[in-house]
Amino acid sequence: MKVRVRLFASAKDIVGQREVLLDLPEGTTAAGLLQRLAADHPGLRGLAPSIRLAVNREYVEGSRLLAEGDEVAFIPPVSGGADLYEITESHLSLDRLAAAVGRNTSGAVASFLGIVREFARGRRVQYLEYDAYPEMATATMRQIGDEIRRRWPVDVIAMLHRVGRLGIGEASIAIAVSSPHRREALEACAYAIERVKEIVPIWKKEVWTDGAEWIGSTVDEYQERKREGEAMPRG
Repeated sequence: MKVRVRLFASAKDIVGQREVLLDLPEGTTAAGLLQRLAADHPGLRGLAPSIRLAVNREYVEGSRLLAEGDEVAFIPPVSGGADLYEITESHLSLDRLAAAVGRNTSGAVASFLGIVREFARGRRVQYLEYDAYPEMATATMRQIGDEIRRRWPVDVIAMLHRVGRLGIGEASIAIAVSSPHRREALEACAYAIERVKEIVPIWKKEVWTDGAEWIGSTVDEYQERKREGEAMPRG
C-alpha cells in the first residue's frame, strides 16, 4: 500500500524533504512507519519519542493501522516543547526519551525505566503481556502531567508504556522529566510512576513455566502491594 508522509520543521530538515511517498506492507502501524523512516534517517531517532503522529489530519496513537492512500504527518514539538504521553508497541529507549525532554533551560533530567523481571510471586516468569485502554490511559497520563505541573516547575514530561508481549529484561514503562533543578525533576519523576500505578488503566498477564494468569489491572496490583506494605509490622 502507498502512504504519503508529510514532514515539518526539524523532521523536514532531517529527511531533507517535505513529503515522502512510501510503499508499505499491509498491517503497518503509524509507529511502525516512524520506525521505518528513522531507520533510513538516523537523525530522526532522537526526535522520535517527542513526535506526535497524525493520520488524515487527526492525531492518532502509534498503534493505528495504516491504509492505502493515508496521509501521515510527523508533528515535532511546537516551540517551547511539548509533553509526551503514549501507549506503544515499540521498544522503549530511555536514552532517546531523556534526550527528547531536555531543553536549554533544563539543568536536570530524571528518568525511570520499568523492566520485566524473571521472578514474580515466587514463580519463574517466561514473559508478560500488557493490555491497555489506550485513549483513557493517555488521558490519565496527561492528568498526571497536569498534577506534576501544579506542584513542580518542570520543563517537559514524557511517559510511555508498552503493550503486547514483553520478554525478560525488556522495558514496560519509561518516564522522563526535565526541569531547571535536580530536586524537582527527581520528585516529579517519582510522583509520576506512583500515579501511573495508581490510576492508569493497564492490565498485565504473567506467563510462567507452569501456567498463566491475568493479574488484573496494574492499578489493582499496586493497591494490593500498598496494603501489604501498610500491614507489615514496623521495627
